[in-house]
Amino acid sequence: MTDEHEAQRPEDDAARLGLVVVGEAAALHSGDEAALDASEQNIRDTVDEMIDEPLTARQEQVVERLASAGGTLTAGLSGALAAQTGRSVDDVLEGAARSVVWQQRWADQREDAGGQQRDHQDDDGRDEG
Repeated sequence: MTDEHEAQRPEDDAARLGLVVVGEAAALHSGDEAALDASEQNIRDTVDEMIDEPLTARQEQVVERLASAGGTLTAGLSGALAAQTGRSVDDVLEGAARSVVWQQRWADQREDAGGQQRDHQDDDGRDEG
């Protein structure tokens, strides 16, 4: 299809999917049917944006169900953690979303540091200096 997918790093895709799963968990906890429908559409839209070739109908169903199952697990675990710690489910899910974002930032920093280190080495991998 297009080259836009080639520039996308796996860490970025993983972070996007992680946030989609947290969104699904939040929708499940809300009990709001409209929020759940919006979350399921978000799953479909996110997957469609990430793939280089159209999925078969079966593949699409599997991916959507995996994301939904991840949201269900996240909802259950966040509910249990909230009950155990005396915090709200919203606080727990917000923390999960923050963790996903921070993990992506750390991946960016590692990649940037690796690029800078390569810039300071000669063709044989020795430091120029």
